[in-house]
Amino acid sequence: MEKGVLYVVGTPIGNLSDFSPRAAETLAGVDFIAAEDTRVTVKLLNHFGIKKPLISYFEHNKTEKGSMIADRIAAGETCALVSDAGMPAISDPGEDLVALCAARGIKVLVVPGPTAVISALAVSGLPTGRFTFEGFLSVNKKSRREHLNEVKNETRTMVFYEAPHKLPYTLKDMAETFGDRRIALVREITKIHEECIRTTLFKAVEYYEENAPKGEFVLVIEGAKPEEKKELTLEDAVEIARQAVENGSSASDAAKEAAKISGFKKGEIYKLLMN
Repeated sequence: MEKGVLYVVGTPIGNLSDFSPRAAETLAGVDFIAAEDTRVTVKLLNHFGIKKPLISYFEHNKTEKGSMIADRIAAGETCALVSDAGMPAISDPGEDLVALCAARGIKVLVVPGPTAVISALAVSGLPTGRFTFEGFLSVNKKSRREHLNEVKNETRTMVFYEAPHKLPYTLKDMAETFGDRRIALVREITKIHEECIRTTLFKAVEYYEENAPKGEFVLVIEGAKPEEKKELTLEDAVEIARQAVENGSSASDAAKEAAKISGFKKGEIYKLLMN
């Protein structure tokens, strides 16, 4: 194992059998582990018979602890960064530690593992060729709606994380902003009660008005339909040229520009423009 390296290690998102042999070997081989919640990580280490020093690294101490961790790695120690579940640095404070190490020229290596984003997308039944990950929405209603308005015309499949207590409010805001699109609500991935509900936003709102959400959710939502491009007519091309003339262009230049935009011949446009 290389010295002076930060290892970004993916951990199970539910089923401990998903922990890879390489990940276990990495945690056993590093000098110390930076964990989002040391209590959660201890359970993982105990299950695999690993004993290593742990440092708490989470949202509210990341500035102070991040510098300390980077200093130790720069001095030659090896560190494994883990989150409570899934890939560190994905919608996670580990993002800042990776950025800090990168800025200081510290080598960062990844040990891939489970990730809820890709797992949910894979079983959603929605297009996967292009997608955008939007993470968690704000608990603040105004900020949440602003976020949704920013992406309402996004044509790629969208993936969000959501907590059960916020889900009904989020679904209502999504339905108001996006309309009745297809959605897959994937919850408790790899756990006993794993479920993928494929429905529409309007039906999802109705369902969770009657049924209390349970477990952590990944929401996979159909993107907006691309706007159909209007086919320009010859009359449209002449109008484009006429407006260009009104704005100071010569008839010849206006017809040439309208031809580029519309695909019609300059001569045709010029003749009608002059008539």
